[in-house]
Amino acid sequence: MQRSTIAVVGIVGIAMSASARPKPAGDQEAVLDRVDRAGAAFRGMSAHLRRLSHTAVINEDNVDSGTILLKRAHRRDLRMLIDLTEPDPRTVAFQGHTLEIYYPKAATVQEIDVGNGKDRALLEQFFLLGFGTSRAELQASYNLRLVGPDTLGGQKTEILELIPKSKEVLQHLTKLEMWVAENGYPVQQKFYLKGADYQLATYSDMKINPDLPDSALKLKTPKNVKREYPQR
Repeated sequence: MQRSTIAVVGIVGIAMSASARPKPAGDQEAVLDRVDRAGAAFRGMSAHLRRLSHTAVINEDNVDSGTILLKRAHRRDLRMLIDLTEPDPRTVAFQGHTLEIYYPKAATVQEIDVGNGKDRALLEQFFLLGFGTSRAELQASYNLRLVGPDTLGGQKTEILELIPKSKEVLQHLTKLEMWVAENGYPVQQKFYLKGADYQLATYSDMKINPDLPDSALKLKTPKNVKREYPQR
């Protein structure tokens, strides 16, 4: 799942209806407008990623950190590279319909075909929501509610709650929250899973539409790496 404010000048501004004027902060339509404009402009991003995974049954938090690169040349051409360096190094790459997970300590890559169905949709929920997403797509897939304002890392944000409409998605994901910055992009996402577990992804040092060659998003491994295919 980003925007500039339209300035209304002189007689043109007076003639415009109230619904066409910029909406105040705290207005759900204003937040969705920003998300929509950001989605249309999105071609890629780079950021530092901190991911907290909470396991409710043992009340335990595990934190990973690293970097994330996303590139979207067009709707069906999605590329992603997540390089987690702490505490357990691994790299996750996605291109086309192939998900690769590289475990350097084991010199192993797991390759998974996510296809173009529900597995791919779930992957996009967890990694791509809010980056290149239109308001129409959000409204088609979720019941939306504006929770309210929050400040995160010194940035003013609005928290948007998303409840999946799909029964299949609800089996895995009961609710999402996005902290939408003033540019329309999420700086934090919270995924509520079954059994009161959740994952919290926080982005910092984010750069929108950087110059990312395709080679920057390809998984790089040693020649002697072992490949595994869990679906076989």
